[in-house]
Amino acid sequence: MQVILLERIGRLGQMGDVVKVKDGYARNFLLPMNKALRATKDNQAEFDKRRVQLEARNLELKGEAEKVAETLKGKTFVAIRQAGDTGQLYGSVSPRDMAEAISAGGFSIDKRQVIIEKPIKNLGLHEVKVQLHPEVQIKVTMNVARSEDEAERQARGEDVTVVKDEAPELETYKPDDMFDEGAGEDAPGTGEQPDV
Repeated sequence: MQVILLERIGRLGQMGDVVKVKDGYARNFLLPMNKALRATKDNQAEFDKRRVQLEARNLELKGEAEKVAETLKGKTFVAIRQAGDTGQLYGSVSPRDMAEAISAGGFSIDKRQVIIEKPIKNLGLHEVKVQLHPEVQIKVTMNVARSEDEAERQARGEDVTVVKDEAPELETYKPDDMFDEGAGEDAPGTGEQPDV
């Protein structure tokens, strides 16, 4: 299906471009979210009439996104999760979890604005991209920890995944000690039978 883009979309193109996309992507995302129109003569004429308004609105939204980006850039947000001793999470941190953590920090972020390149499945500090506008993208840090105290330690640079060696030291087995030559007649394996 061919559509006319009403705003800049990552890998597709700029506002006003006529691009060919898969039918499902157009029907399920682009058209319902008002990010595109079907490429017809009537819609092209409608777009040409509204182009100045759309560009003005886009610049206004971009300006607002840049203001938010200035205050949000470089911030660190904490996500408390359960994890094993080695730091492996029982699950992962999803874009929704990150959006909730950022929103709890006083910013209004939707889960679709959080971009994760690979799943977060362990404790530590992770850089996450947040797309505030199609042309404004920033990075924030997610501090994934088991508790607030642990998050503070991680922020200072400590490695909380180090497992302390608290196991008791075990005696080593020495087979030669079992068969000492000076053990005498009572040693096992001498052939004597006990009295009954």
